[in-house]
Amino acid sequence: MRVKTGFTRKRRHQKVLERTKGFRMTKGRLYRVSKEADLHAGQYAFAGRKKRKRDLRRLWIMRLNAALKPYDLTYSAFIHSQKEAKIELNRKILADLAVNQPPVFEKIVKICQKK
Repeated sequence: MRVKTGFTRKRRHQKVLERTKGFRMTKGRLYRVSKEADLHAGQYAFAGRKKRKRDLRRLWIMRLNAALKPYDLTYSAFIHSQKEAKIELNRKILADLAVNQPPVFEKIVKICQKK
């Protein structure tokens, strides 16, 4: 006796079509086209998760560089002096301090300038 795939196939197609709901034109309606679109969307999502980390790091560096302008310090000189002073704060925390708690950030800069 052979096994028919009606239920299984319909379920599989529904899953793909649900994921591609809202895509333009036939990419959200026709199974064969939407399956391809779903694969591409997955690749873009994977790459996007990696890219987000790069973008945030760039943002933190820009914020730090802008926050260091009043102290006549560049970002690279600050990071170098921070390492020499053995201050182990990452760029995310430093950028957050620069934006939300300027007095604390100023103290860190002063410590780095002494070294």
